[in-house]
Amino acid sequence: MPWYFYLLEFVSGLFLTNGVPHFVQGVCGHRFQSPFGSPPGVGESSPVSNAVWGFGNFVVGFVLLWFFGPRGDEAFFGWIAVGLGVLLAAVWLSVYFGRVRAKRQWQTRKGT
Repeated sequence: MPWYFYLLEFVSGLFLTNGVPHFVQGVCGHRFQSPFGSPPGVGESSPVSNAVWGFGNFVVGFVLLWFFGPRGDEAFFGWIAVGLGVLLAAVWLSVYFGRVRAKRQWQTRKGT
């Protein structure tokens, strides 16, 4: 299998994981950070835009898996690449959203 299949499998894991918080917060009716907020990635956007953004991430992740997903004898290594993408995105997003939300709570308590 060409090397770029593993890279695209890894990227599919990133997209699939990024879709989870946006989609869930949108479905729950909560505002949440997204690229459409002001400032982008820090400001919160509407539940509908988050649900659509999360769904778009799922679509990209699944399309990548459809065309470049793990198959055949080398599927094990492909699923490891997907899993590493999921793990890396989960850790990075938890740190990023944790910082953004903690800063927002601090500003709210301070009254700014």
